[in-house]
Amino acid sequence: MNTTATQTDGKPSPGEGRVGEGSSVKPDPQANAKALRDWPLWEVFVRSKQGLEHKHCGSLHASDAQHALQMARDVYTRRQEGVSIWVVPSHLIAASDPSEKDQLFEPASDKIYRHPTFYEIPEEVGHM
Repeated sequence: MNTTATQTDGKPSPGEGRVGEGSSVKPDPQANAKALRDWPLWEVFVRSKQGLEHKHCGSLHASDAQHALQMARDVYTRRQEGVSIWVVPSHLIAASDPSEKDQLFEPASDKIYRHPTFYEIPEEVGHM
């Protein structure tokens, strides 16, 4: 028994096919890519089993925080190497401008007392 729905020209009707087969309507990859780009960007931080701090692993697009956590788990901890995941909306991260590094980090160089380079270390201390 043939379970294929056909039009008058003998071709399957759109969205129809044999029972148990997928739809003949193909998803539009460009529409899927646009939908992903429309979702907010999230930054992913994972704490490994051996680590004490979370480390930035990458970014992903997700519809909300719960979705971002699930996707981060699937993408960045596939081998069960993490014990904790943070996801943060990218637009909430404040970062310094690399072109302003001199004025941001330069003031530390005039405080020599913060760098113990001029202390003499006794021989019995060994390596430091």
